[in-house]
Amino acid sequence: MSLPAWAEELRLRYLAGESSLFLLHGAVRDLHPSTADDGTVEFVPLRVFLERFLGRTKDLVAYHNVSEGLGFPSRAAEDRARMAVNAARVAQGEPEWGDMPRGSGDVLRFVEDLVTLPNHDTAVILDYVEMVAPQGELGFMGEADKANLVTLQRWASDPALLGGNSLVVMVTERLTDVHRRVVANAQLAAVHVPLPDVGARAAFLASIARADVKVELEDEALAKVTAGLNLVQIRGLFRRAAQTGGAIGFRTVSRRKKAIIEQECHGLVEFVDPDHDFSHVGGMARIKADLMRIARFVREGKVNRVPMGVMLVGPMGTGKTFLAEAFAAECGLTCLKFKNFRDRWVGSTEGNLDKILEVVEALGHVLLIVDEADRSLSSGTDGDGGTSGRVIARLKEFMSDTSHRGRVVVMMMTNRPDKMDADLKRPGRLDLKIPFFFPETVEERRLILAAQVRKQALVLGSDVDLLTVAGLLDGRSSAELEAVLLAAASRAAEGDRDALVQADLVGAAEDVIPSRDTRMLAFMEMLAVFESSSQSLLPARYRGLHPDEVHARLDELRVNLGARSA
Repeated sequence: MSLPAWAEELRLRYLAGESSLFLLHGAVRDLHPSTADDGTVEFVPLRVFLERFLGRTKDLVAYHNVSEGLGFPSRAAEDRARMAVNAARVAQGEPEWGDMPRGSGDVLRFVEDLVTLPNHDTAVILDYVEMVAPQGELGFMGEADKANLVTLQRWASDPALLGGNSLVVMVTERLTDVHRRVVANAQLAAVHVPLPDVGARAAFLASIARADVKVELEDEALAKVTAGLNLVQIRGLFRRAAQTGGAIGFRTVSRRKKAIIEQECHGLVEFVDPDHDFSHVGGMARIKADLMRIARFVREGKVNRVPMGVMLVGPMGTGKTFLAEAFAAECGLTCLKFKNFRDRWVGSTEGNLDKILEVVEALGHVLLIVDEADRSLSSGTDGDGGTSGRVIARLKEFMSDTSHRGRVVVMMMTNRPDKMDADLKRPGRLDLKIPFFFPETVEERRLILAAQVRKQALVLGSDVDLLTVAGLLDGRSSAELEAVLLAAASRAAEGDRDALVQADLVGAAEDVIPSRDTRMLAFMEMLAVFESSSQSLLPARYRGLHPDEVHARLDELRVNLGARSA
């Protein structure tokens, strides 16, 4: 079996003389395939893989983390390393090392002595390097952390290390946990270790002993359905099944995968499993047809016809989130929704976003929903030390990656697109921008009421005429139409009736007060007109408006709203 792609990248960059200081990040706590001399393949932890991989060409491989200290393959290897280092120190008039150092600062100094020895082939693995040089503001760092930071920075430009045969491999799960001065060093080679692809998962499944486990899927199908899981988690599925006596099938894997990924992402995302589909969405025939066409193109592999992203924009209460979740039920794509990934700690927000995007990348064929995008993806002017700017830059990079076309559809919802970064909204990232408005006609309102009756499983009496009720609800949003129906259901319950009668609906229509924030709603509606990517998606009253007219109306509405429009 050939080397994993990331290991091959490390090997080539080292042989090319690009760097002698590497930083592995990503799925570093997973299992990796290691080929023995007899050709057999074993899946082992990263430490074991690196010790075997590096040990083929290096005389000595040492390993360090802050818990275990500096370790060697054997006591003889440790003594040999200390003797070589001490001989060089004596020659330079420096004191010898006695016992092997334990603290991070002393360990880094010993490692520096070791890897800069002339005519030595040594590899040192520094695991959990974020504990040695953690991300943080310099003013809040202790002297020990500052010293470690300076040491690692010096290594990246040390001629003795760069010009020798030795190398240092640092390891961390999240790049953002390591101090940015280390990560940003031009002489440091950062190598991403991705989650296993379908080929790696299939190879691992073929190696698993499964005598005590009932597997209902072929390995090829199981390799596909476990997308987004690492090999340790897949091994856990088999161990769990062996303990409980359960079978490994599509439903059990899907449920377990959902729980694992949500836990792995620490509540940053949630799987969306809607209880409603397009049959519960009244009206919006053109929008539903466009979205179903996108889903069909994804399933048929016509990737060039699939937009990179879709933005649903319009006033609150117009059904954007409801429609997005219905689309998730209709399209068959795995659907994830952003939750609050922002954190108060330096670097944590960026790290959280990286974790989400890594999972999305590994899952493939994903609908990623970002609700209230104007709040979670502000344009970076909120005095947060540049965090918003870095988040937007990372998301732009992800959304512009054309390899995602047809595999990942990003769907954003907002009622204030003016608060979003303008470059994020451009074609190539958000190709399709769909405007949402309050129902325009009596028939549209009737369709929405009928769809909500189905969704809420309400029973209507024989005297109910939804068209008449819809005529009483001019200017109401989809959410307000739902509120009227629920109020009518309450009236029926108070009368101890299972079925709603016309009087319940008429009374509720007259009683429920519509939104009175008409200026803000008008402003949001005009923003939807401004952002729309197609004239045909606009109501007749807005089609053909010149951009100057739209700008003029927006400026007038901003003046009327004052500070509220900021």
